[in-house]
Amino acid sequence: MRPTDVQRLTVAEAVDRYAEMVRAKCSTGALAPATAEVYARDVHTFAALAGPDLVLDDLTGEDVDEVLLRFARKPDGRRTGAAPATSPGASVAGGSGGAVQSAASQARFRRSVSALFRYALVAGWVHLNPMGAATVRPKHRGGLRAERRALTAEQAGGLVGAARELAKRPETVTGERGRPDQRTELRDALIVLLLAAVGPRVSELTRANAEDFFVNAGVRYWRVFGKGGRTRDVPLPRPVAEVLDAYLTDGRALLDRGREPKALLLSWRGRRLARGDVQAVIDRVQARVDPEHRRSVTPHGLRHTTATHLLAAATDMDAVRRVLGHADLSTLGRYRDELPGELEAAMRVHPLLGRVDTAAHDG
Repeated sequence: MRPTDVQRLTVAEAVDRYAEMVRAKCSTGALAPATAEVYARDVHTFAALAGPDLVLDDLTGEDVDEVLLRFARKPDGRRTGAAPATSPGASVAGGSGGAVQSAASQARFRRSVSALFRYALVAGWVHLNPMGAATVRPKHRGGLRAERRALTAEQAGGLVGAARELAKRPETVTGERGRPDQRTELRDALIVLLLAAVGPRVSELTRANAEDFFVNAGVRYWRVFGKGGRTRDVPLPRPVAEVLDAYLTDGRALLDRGREPKALLLSWRGRRLARGDVQAVIDRVQARVDPEHRRSVTPHGLRHTTATHLLAAATDMDAVRRVLGHADLSTLGRYRDELPGELEAAMRVHPLLGRVDTAAHDG
């Protein structure tokens, strides 16, 4: 039955109350802080697109469809200034210069809005859930966007090589900010190396504190605080550990303004680095790569790259799962891309036949 009395809340009022409830769930452990912030950000975006002064109960399925379409055309702020998207429909950005929302982002936004209206129905803010009449759904196309595919060995090697070179001679790099207390080269090198070698989620990287890194039996470890409150201790390859030590000794001290005593990664203003800043760091290091081996990539694309190359090197699947912080082995399938020539390489060293030649024989 429909509720007889419905609170005539504006969209802005309902969203504020819902976001407050979502954030409160963090204290009970029902939601991870990063997840709660995503939900809160999405519903505030919904309010801005729908019209904050409208009454929530007055919104229809058509209204929700219009909001979903507006969101789909909304430029992705994380990729402002990026090269135009290669997928069909990229031109709907209206020439804004940024990539539009991906199918995955649209699906996540729709789930957030659906959760808002489910809660609103129980709370007595709406008579009916308009999501039942909404028809717009993201179109899932086959394959991955170029930015999310794993880099090839040459592309990944070029990016890692540029980062290591940047860490070796940071003082020789000329950039926009020449002041000694604004040098970010060691930090940028460390970000790229951690993303490429360990494959953390970008939220795990930006949440990292300096105290999360420790030494055990001569090996540097990163205690990663992941999704669902799970932690994992990941050993760092020696080249990454060396850059980390250099950054902690020299690089971080240049950026420290006393505002974030624990944060590992600091902006030149001394603030904890934000998720959106990480893409700019990758692009800056990528610009130093030989154009022949340069390809645009997102932080999540580097996570794909880590998984793909570890698995291609016959690294134990459970070890890769633990490095990436997955609860289930089946999830690895989403982070595994094919590499050119890897099937041929696998057949050349067959476990049953030994080393063999896969070339075709003349009849």
